[in-house]
Amino acid sequence: MGEPMYEQSISLSFMKLMRYICKENSVGCHLGMTVPVLNEIHLTKEGTELEREVLTAYYLPGAYQQNPPVPVDPEIHITERAPLRVITRVFYGMTTEETILREISLFWELLGSTEAVLRGTYIVASYENPSVPQRRNEIWFICQPE
Repeated sequence: MGEPMYEQSISLSFMKLMRYICKENSVGCHLGMTVPVLNEIHLTKEGTELEREVLTAYYLPGAYQQNPPVPVDPEIHITERAPLRVITRVFYGMTTEETILREISLFWELLGSTEAVLRGTYIVASYENPSVPQRRNEIWFICQPE
């Protein structure tokens, strides 16, 4: 999704994903929830704010891995990702643009200057319902391919 505010993008994209999980799929049944829910984000060229386009994803439960139900919504796609190596940092609370930019900045301070991870593309992993005030999240820095 690419809404005017990051918070709108993740909310609308998650609602689309939930409709797929809850019945809007070729088998017409609830698929079950897994964690974490992932939001792939990108920084603008200036590195001061997030791009509006957000990719929201989750891992299909094991029972559907070999034969994933087809989404009814044409904007939802089943994608098999190659294994990913990441460096993560846990943070708690809401995942707003402000908190994510702060977490990215803090993580870079901890890592220092390195070419081991990609710049500009990050993943926010959420492990609990958005209504949980101090929910557990992680910021994932994606390692450069070897």
